[in-house]
Amino acid sequence: MTRAKTPSPGQHAADSHDLIRVTGARVNNLKDVSVDLPKRRLTVFTGVSGSGKSSLVFGTIAAESQRLINETYSAFVQGFMPTLGRPDVDVLDGLTTAIIVDQQRMGADPRSTVGTATDANAMLRILFSRLGKPYIGSPQAFSFNVASISGAGAVTIQRAGATVKERRAFSITGGMCPRCEGRGSVNDIDLTQVYDDSKSLNEGALTIPGYSMDGWYGRIFGGCGFFDPDKPIRRFTKRELNDLLYKEPTKIKVEGINLTYEGLIPKIQKSMLSKEVSSLQPHIRAFVERAVTFATCPECGGTRLSEGARSSKIKGISIADACAMQISDLAEWVRGLKQPSVAPLLVALGETLDSFVEIGLGYLSLDRPAGTLSGGESQRTKMIRHLGSSLTDVTYVFDEPTIGLHPHDIVRMNNLLLQLRDKGNTVLVVEHKPETIAIADHAVDLGPRAGTDGGQVVFEGTVEELRASKTLTGQHLDDRASLKPSVRTPSGAMEVRGANTHNLRNVNVDIPMGVLTVLTGVAGSGKSSLITGSVAGREGVVSVDQGPIRGSRRSNPATYTGLLDPIRKAFAKANGVKPALFSANSEGACPNCNGAGVVYTDLAMMAGVATLCEVCEGKRFQAEVLDYKLGDKDISQVLTMPVTKAEEFFGAGEARIPAAHKILGHLADVGLGYLSLGQPLTTLSGGERQRLKLATHMSEAGGVYVLDEPTAGLHLADVEQLLALLDRLVDSGKSVIVIEHHQAVMAHADWIIDLGPGAGHDGGQIVFEGTPADLVAARTTLTGQHLAAYVGAPVKKAPARRTAR
Repeated sequence: MTRAKTPSPGQHAADSHDLIRVTGARVNNLKDVSVDLPKRRLTVFTGVSGSGKSSLVFGTIAAESQRLINETYSAFVQGFMPTLGRPDVDVLDGLTTAIIVDQQRMGADPRSTVGTATDANAMLRILFSRLGKPYIGSPQAFSFNVASISGAGAVTIQRAGATVKERRAFSITGGMCPRCEGRGSVNDIDLTQVYDDSKSLNEGALTIPGYSMDGWYGRIFGGCGFFDPDKPIRRFTKRELNDLLYKEPTKIKVEGINLTYEGLIPKIQKSMLSKEVSSLQPHIRAFVERAVTFATCPECGGTRLSEGARSSKIKGISIADACAMQISDLAEWVRGLKQPSVAPLLVALGETLDSFVEIGLGYLSLDRPAGTLSGGESQRTKMIRHLGSSLTDVTYVFDEPTIGLHPHDIVRMNNLLLQLRDKGNTVLVVEHKPETIAIADHAVDLGPRAGTDGGQVVFEGTVEELRASKTLTGQHLDDRASLKPSVRTPSGAMEVRGANTHNLRNVNVDIPMGVLTVLTGVAGSGKSSLITGSVAGREGVVSVDQGPIRGSRRSNPATYTGLLDPIRKAFAKANGVKPALFSANSEGACPNCNGAGVVYTDLAMMAGVATLCEVCEGKRFQAEVLDYKLGDKDISQVLTMPVTKAEEFFGAGEARIPAAHKILGHLADVGLGYLSLGQPLTTLSGGERQRLKLATHMSEAGGVYVLDEPTAGLHLADVEQLLALLDRLVDSGKSVIVIEHHQAVMAHADWIIDLGPGAGHDGGQIVFEGTPADLVAARTTLTGQHLAAYVGAPVKKAPARRTAR
């Protein structure tokens, strides 16, 4: 390992009080890692995907800091908090409070918006409750999450230490629209998609996913007594049909067990329609898209607010109008309010809104559903509440904060990271982009490779020393792609006419087919709107994004890709037994741990403990199953193999399985050669998830692939491999459309469609169409200017033929 011998000027002092010391970290693939990190400095962690960066920063340092903070609360309070286990590390010294700002999406609750996820909505509600005319009540009168309730109730009050109960009339005035209950939309359920009325319940009339008569639902429907489960639904009386569909929750007793019966429609609304549709499991999402029609609420116009909340205005603007404004415009409106009585509130609100603009999110509106934000947008939204914080000596932990940012915006992000550092905080950043690596005070490079070949600190020191080092990161830190000498000729075009999704302004564009097309533009310019509104969903189009992959901790790359099926069959054939024996979720599972490999013990408010199964020793299978071999490996050994070794194993000899070898080749092609076949899907990053999805589609003939920032999470050294993969896809007859900010991908494109010129209402237009060389030569857009600087223009134009209109 290369290590800086002495601190450089402006670097940390050698005093141990100025260091976070990690000794003997073994989380995931870390191999007894020891490292000293300077406090109140910006440290960047680099290394290939899977080298151990997140395991060190998030899984060790941040996890232990949060665990220690949780332990300061009483046992009662800890019972309501997430339980955290101690990381596998010998010593952690010098920790300060860690604040994690990651890329986890902000949840799928449709009631959560950009405004509610920050303090902006709360401050707006106070502002309108003080200045709005006519006066309608307290701040909750402007909240779409608070209903208006009136009636008689019991209140408990304290008088001279004694508790007194009294009955009195009460009234809660909330701002929730009564028609849509604060959701902004109403739904209509097509009952023909819920049941087949020619059948009885026992004959399988219900077509709702999961509603089988074989389980508890069958026992409830059969024993509730509200209708005859053997009678066809079309013969139900009005009352019976109403009970089946709409009955309020009612206590019943079935087979001596107390249960609650509820009609199908409210049950569907609670279980399936209370979340963003995109977050549902695929089979449930398919049912919802088939059976449910969503429409803007006719009463509130989608604002979620009651008529009273919308009637109160400040200078002609209601709170609904304010939340619908682009945040950059709202910030200007707030600055125009001069009311001494609420001056501190106006200052605080203005600073919060300005923070959105500073961080590159000025194009959002406060009423934007939080579940629709990308991972990068979610991370930057979480930053908002920390930028104005007066806390110092805090450790801020960031996971690739430049994801989703145009090169123009990375400069602003860098300035924000430096602001946090200059306030006296420790800033730890996991990052691949050289523009952000360059601003670090200290660099820690992990590697040398990924998975079992990683987990070591291969360099510590300054960025200049990293650049001069022999590590993979050091060698590629100054990589610059060059424009291709020639570009492909399109085979046709996909026409888009009058696109107006979100901020798009009736965009007309021909997307060339048979080539590599890259969509560029600043965050919020309309790239994703163009794809989701006008391209995705067309026949033959495969969209591969970074969204979560549904599955439990038992799911892994082998099960997700279908790789395990031919492997199980090969094991079964070679040994003359059933394939089900080679499934840890079926007959072959260890009976002690049920195929999990570990036994979980719940310790109430303390962190649950996962101990290695004493029977199977973590191998997940029954002992007799491991006696069966394919080649010289048993099934548990196969699942611990990384993709690259498995590809070699199943490619030749008696273990040769062409179907498995093909899938493994696709996984290696997308840069996932370091993943083990049995690694839980829950541990994969967004970029890894996207590349895993891509690998599953690579066998499909023809078609159009749409990729959303495929370089996310990729090390500099792996970008070249990604470009080669994109070339292979195009050369195999596929059309590839990529939304991307990485300039190496832009330079490698055959055709660029640049949106802008700005974000939000300042974007939504096509500002350039042509080859990368034309874009660089013109330099008329922000993308063109940054790409020209990246490739070291001037350059010679590449020949190209525009797509026919």
